[in-house]
Amino acid sequence: MLRPKLYIFIGYPGAGKTTVSKLIADHTGAVHVWADAERHKLFKRPTHSQPESLELYDRLNRRAAQLLAAGKSVVYDTNFNFYADRQKMRQIAERNGAETVLIWITVPKETAKRRAVNETDVRNGYPVGMTEEQFDAIVNKLEPPTKNEKFIKIDGSKLDRREVISLVSP
Repeated sequence: MLRPKLYIFIGYPGAGKTTVSKLIADHTGAVHVWADAERHKLFKRPTHSQPESLELYDRLNRRAAQLLAAGKSVVYDTNFNFYADRQKMRQIAERNGAETVLIWITVPKETAKRRAVNETDVRNGYPVGMTEEQFDAIVNKLEPPTKNEKFIKIDGSKLDRREVISLVSP
């Protein structure tokens, strides 16, 4: 029996993480844990404050651990732009008998900004756009993969289903 996989992502807001997440989940049958959607289910008017984010990610991390322990693969659709957060997820995967797959989705910063900074953009019934200040704060803190991290790099400016599947399939 194959070990379950925990798919985690690095990338700017607007890089294409959700598109890639959905492709992987559809192809593999993995559970798609989408932080943006879960935030809107948990909080009526999300503020993205630190306490709110801590509550959200504590809940999502527990859910991911439970799914992995049950032998299910998980596509964890959010930014794991900090090395420490990626390490935490690797530990969760390891404790639950799963393999971690790190995917770095790259796009030019201006492409990502054009996609992400749109306060009128609505997806699945809730606003997903962000301000320039929010975008810049995230982008300026991104920690690329270290030389010791194994990762799959995907160009988010021209996503192709077949290419994504071939890159993430064993």
